[in-house]
Amino acid sequence: MNIDLSNIFLKRDAESRSLSAENPAGDKGRGAMADPKGEGPARDLGRGWKVRPCIDLDAGETAILMDHDGPGVIRHMWFTFSQEFYRDVIVRIYWDGQSRPSVEAPLGDFLCCSWNRRQNVLGLPINVNPSGGMNIYFPMPFRKHARITIENDSPNPLAHFFYTVNYTLEDVRDDALYFHGCWRRSNPLEHLKEHVILDDVRGQGQYVGTFMAWQQNDAGWWGEGEIKMYIDGDRQFPTICGTGTEDYFGGAWGFGDDFTAPYLGFRQVVGKSQEVGARMTLYRFHVQDPVFFREDLKVTMQALGWRAGRRFLPLRDDIASVAYWYQTLPHAPFPPLAGRDEREIV
Repeated sequence: MNIDLSNIFLKRDAESRSLSAENPAGDKGRGAMADPKGEGPARDLGRGWKVRPCIDLDAGETAILMDHDGPGVIRHMWFTFSQEFYRDVIVRIYWDGQSRPSVEAPLGDFLCCSWNRRQNVLGLPINVNPSGGMNIYFPMPFRKHARITIENDSPNPLAHFFYTVNYTLEDVRDDALYFHGCWRRSNPLEHLKEHVILDDVRGQGQYVGTFMAWQQNDAGWWGEGEIKMYIDGDRQFPTICGTGTEDYFGGAWGFGDDFTAPYLGFRQVVGKSQEVGARMTLYRFHVQDPVFFREDLKVTMQALGWRAGRRFLPLRDDIASVAYWYQTLPHAPFPPLAGRDEREIV
């Protein structure tokens, strides 16, 4: 089921399929069948040319991008749309007929592009290229069924939403887990509280990534806080505890510069770090170092700066995050997704 450079040459019992506006059902031999009917840029060319490359979403409309039986594996998804809608377009993914989504997040943040700004990301699982071409390569196996929806939770219509979902029809191993993703925001973070990245996970699995969108509301360094991972019954104290925010994301000594690497990245999106109102994004993918859990998992991040007398200052910053993980089904219910006003970037 796994594909990489070490085995890409091997014969496989698999069939390739691709969903897009040009073949929304993904049926074999049914792509590029839209008829321009004498309209649009392809009106002189007819069927078989570029007629329907994207879809439009009315305000409040939900579109179904995938609603297909398995077994199979989603191998890659690509999206591009107006950056003004990055927090308004909500992606939801349902596995094997579950009534609750295993992925629920604003699509921009889910793909490491927050603050309604385009950002290039040279990560391996998530890769974003000029100008706003967003790709995700986390493999997503499903046994019975996969359903993907996109909701335009905005009062404005969204034109020119482009997408591609590439997947294979093939057997899925008995020990394959299901991909999950969940978005949360603390705005502002409560005094003396930690930002909760993930909580109340029940089942067996592995944690594979963190994305954060961070606005600092005080001047000075903001990244002294530690990540904590509570595993399999941990209560007051975690099993895994970091040493600083920039340390967890692979940097050191306050970052200084932007960087984007296969598993780690930091970017100053609006303003400069250590300035009031600076907006930043950070990511870490635990591809080589998944965090395994057998029963339950909770992940938090502290927000700490400095105050007089070399004392830590608990911060009340605007922090949003996406957690990425694999686990067994069924999963525990997610907290209700924040409404548009609570997600809004102002």
